[in-house]
Amino acid sequence: MEEKSDFLIIGSGVAGLTFALEAAKVGSVAVVTKKGMMDTNTSLAQGGIASVFGNTDSYDLHIEDTLEAGDGLCNEAVVEMVVKNGPDRIRELIDMGVKFELQDSADREQQQQSPSLDLGREGGHSQKRIVHALDMTGMEVEKALVAQVESNENIKIFEDHIAIDLISFSTRMKKGLMQSAQDVFCCGAYILDTESSHVKTFGAKVILLATGGTGKVYLYTSNPDVATGDGIAMAYRAGASVSNLEFVQFHPTCLYHPDAKNFLISEAVRGEGGILKDFNGTPFMEKYHPQKDLACRDIVARAIDTELKKSGHEHVFLDISHKDSEFVKKRFPTLYKKCLSFSIDMTTDPIPVVPAAHYMCGGVMTDTFGRTDIHRLYAIGETACTGLHGANRLASNSLLEALVYARRAARQAISEIKTSNAISMPEISKWDETGTTDSDELIMVSHNWDEIRRLMWNYVGIVRSDKRLARAQRRIDIIQNEIKEYYWNFKVESDLVELRNIATVAELIIRSAMYRKESRGLHYTIEYPDKDDIRWLKDTIVRREFMG
Repeated sequence: MEEKSDFLIIGSGVAGLTFALEAAKVGSVAVVTKKGMMDTNTSLAQGGIASVFGNTDSYDLHIEDTLEAGDGLCNEAVVEMVVKNGPDRIRELIDMGVKFELQDSADREQQQQSPSLDLGREGGHSQKRIVHALDMTGMEVEKALVAQVESNENIKIFEDHIAIDLISFSTRMKKGLMQSAQDVFCCGAYILDTESSHVKTFGAKVILLATGGTGKVYLYTSNPDVATGDGIAMAYRAGASVSNLEFVQFHPTCLYHPDAKNFLISEAVRGEGGILKDFNGTPFMEKYHPQKDLACRDIVARAIDTELKKSGHEHVFLDISHKDSEFVKKRFPTLYKKCLSFSIDMTTDPIPVVPAAHYMCGGVMTDTFGRTDIHRLYAIGETACTGLHGANRLASNSLLEALVYARRAARQAISEIKTSNAISMPEISKWDETGTTDSDELIMVSHNWDEIRRLMWNYVGIVRSDKRLARAQRRIDIIQNEIKEYYWNFKVESDLVELRNIATVAELIIRSAMYRKESRGLHYTIEYPDKDDIRWLKDTIVRREFMG
């Protein structure tokens, strides 16, 4: 079966849906998502969107905070562009019906006409600038975007469809010539309908990767099950450059409880006065940074990791019980109810927390319009490495980046397909599963899935070493060979597709971490504890070389 459209969007988070709405103004759009429309990282984003609205704030201050967090690797032009476009993108969401919190609710109707936004503060920010919808900002934004997309007749939605690989062709067809990315055009993707188990061929003039992050590569993560790095893995296999994959952000505070899965305790809790404490009830962040509990995430995560290693305990505590109980309930209604379901009353009890893999600051390398180095292939959101985050993402800059780049990329893509007729797209071959059979050894999939996540957590986590990375590389090489053999012998199914992708991404993270011989931002290695601007003030770029 073949599906054709002007734009193919893989992913249904804020980045993909914002792009879809813009692209649908001029052409047909297919949105492919591996689960339901709401099963995204966006839906779980609690904190908010960083943007300049406060009277004491300024673009320069937001830019400065972003550059400080990025530890020397941010693209300053990108930072300026994203920060200055932020307020307009927020206003567009308000016009769409997103209900951000307002400062004063005395006259709700009047304020909605001219909103005075309630601004929160998070780690690394010098000002209050986090626009939020209580503690469920991502869900509020996602609902509004999904409603718009579902009512748009130019957009066709494909739920329960998982992308397997991109379809591309080269303008240098002569055998033996080494292809460069500039020779490669993307023209579609092979996508598995998980309900029917049939692989469909999707063709399009422009393909967008907006598949979210890579959290499920690690054993402990704040991410949903869908975050298996699919976009990064597919782009790499197609020949696109990927960048800075050693910079994995570990969120300092995930709820520690045997029955709690992937539940994040928002950084906004610390922004509102929450204090990290050890088992004796003693605050410890003052030992690690002048900003104490409001230091950037990499500093806080390493501090917690150090405290755990010293004490032997499995978690620390985040305490906001000293704040007014009614304020806590009103500001964090979702967190309060969730914690209460585990018999933790955050108005009176400290919350047990532990770091977990949270955000990939690297990704598919793009320009300022979201274009990869493969023609007609775009990447935005957490899938992409735009240069905004550098070596460490500033809190709540992720939804901001997705909104700004989605609109910018869509307008560039529209212009590209209107003006470029130089390359005629070839006939796309159907998916070929000749010689494959139904799997009879699914234990291989589940075993390798578990082993990858454990080795990444143990050897490529918050604190790294040459010895740990070498062990990880040796094992991932063996696992990769096992997966390749299995992949080509059996019919594809969703678990195998995701296993193949997390193995690819794990390998790329390990290779990138081994390459960078310094500690910078989110990458901390025992042998090289200091930052080295002379030799390592540069991006880590990896690209798969292949013959034509």
